[in-house]
Amino acid sequence: MAGLSRRQWLGATAAGALQSAGGAVEKRPNVILIMSDDQGYGDLSLHGNKELSTPHLDRLAGEGAEFTRFYVSPVCAPTRSSLLTGRYNVRCGVHGVTTGKETMPVDEVTVAETFRGAGYRTALIGKWHLGEAYPNVPHAQGFDHYIGFRTGHWNNYFDTTLERNGKPYPTKGYIADALTGEAEAFVAQNRRNPFFLYLSYNTPHSPFQAPDRYWKKFDAKGMPREKAAVYGMIENLDDNIGRLTARLEGLGLAGETIVVFLTDNGPAGERYNAGLRGRKGSVYEGGVRVPFFLRWPGHVRPGRKVDTIAAHIDVYPTLADLCGVARAEGRAIDGRSLRPLLEDDKAGWPDRPLFTHRELVDKESAAYPGAIRTQRYNLVNGKELYDMEADPGESKDVAAEHPEAVRELRGRYEDWFQTAIAERGFHRLPIPVGHPEENPVTLPATQAYFDGAIRFNNGNGFAHDWLVGWTESSSTVHWEIDVAEAGRYGVTIQYLCPAGETGAVVGVEAGEEQIRATVERATSMDALPDRNLVFVKHYVTMDWGRLAAGAIELRKGRTRLVLRAIANAGGRVMDVKGVELRRLPG
Repeated sequence: MAGLSRRQWLGATAAGALQSAGGAVEKRPNVILIMSDDQGYGDLSLHGNKELSTPHLDRLAGEGAEFTRFYVSPVCAPTRSSLLTGRYNVRCGVHGVTTGKETMPVDEVTVAETFRGAGYRTALIGKWHLGEAYPNVPHAQGFDHYIGFRTGHWNNYFDTTLERNGKPYPTKGYIADALTGEAEAFVAQNRRNPFFLYLSYNTPHSPFQAPDRYWKKFDAKGMPREKAAVYGMIENLDDNIGRLTARLEGLGLAGETIVVFLTDNGPAGERYNAGLRGRKGSVYEGGVRVPFFLRWPGHVRPGRKVDTIAAHIDVYPTLADLCGVARAEGRAIDGRSLRPLLEDDKAGWPDRPLFTHRELVDKESAAYPGAIRTQRYNLVNGKELYDMEADPGESKDVAAEHPEAVRELRGRYEDWFQTAIAERGFHRLPIPVGHPEENPVTLPATQAYFDGAIRFNNGNGFAHDWLVGWTESSSTVHWEIDVAEAGRYGVTIQYLCPAGETGAVVGVEAGEEQIRATVERATSMDALPDRNLVFVKHYVTMDWGRLAAGAIELRKGRTRLVLRAIANAGGRVMDVKGVELRRLPG
């Protein structure tokens, strides 16, 4: 990058190449965008953590630029929407992590769509978390090649079955090792053409499952089992990143590949976090300030530290700028290219504010919790003011000393919030059904609407949760769906019902159509074996029964599919995991 003018940098883009300072035409750089899950700013030896060792990530930071004040959203899916679109998650309509609030509308333009349009081969390997049904899925949102899972977390990290472009895909070994192997294969297969790889690890997010040799190292030191598991996952992740960068070097691709590393939010537990206040879910520093490294040998000076504030919204425009790829038109981008900061050219760089919002579960449209950051200040929830240059740990509220700053920043935050929510608002999208690219479609319990005493088994409705407490005949469960093709659909209910409580008659309704089925077969109520080092209720996996209810006619367009108890002996109707809809031929 050094020595090139912007005109030279953007030259020859139509040919899929870049023009060097000497006039030679070069292949556009490859991109590997690596994100880990629930890894905090302090989960690196580079940032002063004396309890673990992350030599490969430390080396990656030292070989490129590190942004020391880089911000994301407080939780997973909102960060991912901003990363892929360059837009604040509130604008994207992504305002939660489950119950459908994490589904990103298909008209959002992703960085993968942009790079694919410029001739790149694109891949997502790992966690998606922006929608569970086609076309709100990676292989319909710009990724040619997708291996991973769609939900917010995965229950099994060993010998697990993921998916490959919508089809089941068994893997061997530990999940992070398997994802790295897939990334290595993609890089090797596409080494002669520019590629864009989004490697989205799901570790060190719980469940607490790690290979023995990693977690036992920390267990032997007397650490609590949860912390030992997390640190084991982090060191395994570090080894995998070292393995991938070594593969780049072995293929001779290191000098022509931009490697970016960041995490999606702060740590999901109480552990070392470099003195930052808060953790995952918080709008304080500890919840949203994360590591961010960008390495490009020969173009970005090694060891460069950038203290200017930056954020997830900047990644898309930065990568497009560095690679000479034209961004999508017709959609406002909130982020800015960080190229001037990588080049040490701050001339004209604004002291712009960065915004953070965290949805309240019981009041979606509330403006707070939220924060607005400038280079000097962080205003939290419209009233707490922290001087980040003097007090990076946010230990002293200086609002009373700077009332003008509080008024100005609060006004800017609230203006931004009203403008941002005006694009999408706060609502859940219907589940798309009937696309030929995906048949059947599962309507998960986590996206259901329900009443009466029905509740989530785990209380929160996170991925893989299910509905329990259905004993009242007056209670119903329903899903809002959007049917792409009218026709007859086979209906299968995924359920649990113990011996002695079977016999309920359940109706499935859509418009004026209704079919009925009787719960005749009891199921096991015991959880399947797992390798969790710490028991957490919402990582339990069950052996689900399947109740074939028959076929129902669905009209094209938006409708409601309802489960209703027609007859019940007074006990349990059933526990519900989901409803599978399969479009039938003819």
